[in-house]
Amino acid sequence: MAPPLRGAENKPWWHEGLRFECIRCGRCCRGEPGAVWFSPEEGKNISDYLGISEEEFFRLYVVSRLGRHSLRERPNGDCIFLNPQDSSCSIYPVRPIQCALFPFWPSILNSRKMWQYQAQRCPGIGMGRLYSEEEISSLLRCSPFPDL
Repeated sequence: MAPPLRGAENKPWWHEGLRFECIRCGRCCRGEPGAVWFSPEEGKNISDYLGISEEEFFRLYVVSRLGRHSLRERPNGDCIFLNPQDSSCSIYPVRPIQCALFPFWPSILNSRKMWQYQAQRCPGIGMGRLYSEEEISSLLRCSPFPDL
């Protein structure tokens, strides 16, 4: 993954900050096929939260994608944990960090164009509080998956 585009001052394009507020619309959890990677610890936390064994969690809710474990999707592309009635996440308190970091993913912050493209899908982008350059940089460092 290339580093975020930098201007003449060697600052990322988002150096003045970005606004985002999750409005829990669920749009980031539905639609096109994708992958929700999770760590072994996150898998254990989810299985504990669901009150099932890790084996059952893997059997019911996990697929292998590109050699890694990902949460299963429904046939329409929705995350298996997205409640279709109210667009809520049924594992929200223990959701994978990939979900918690959205939209502050390296692939989305790589360019202003990609951020604007995601804003067409996510009504929370451009709303809410202003995340500073320092906060965004810290969130990027939290990502265990640089290919997000």
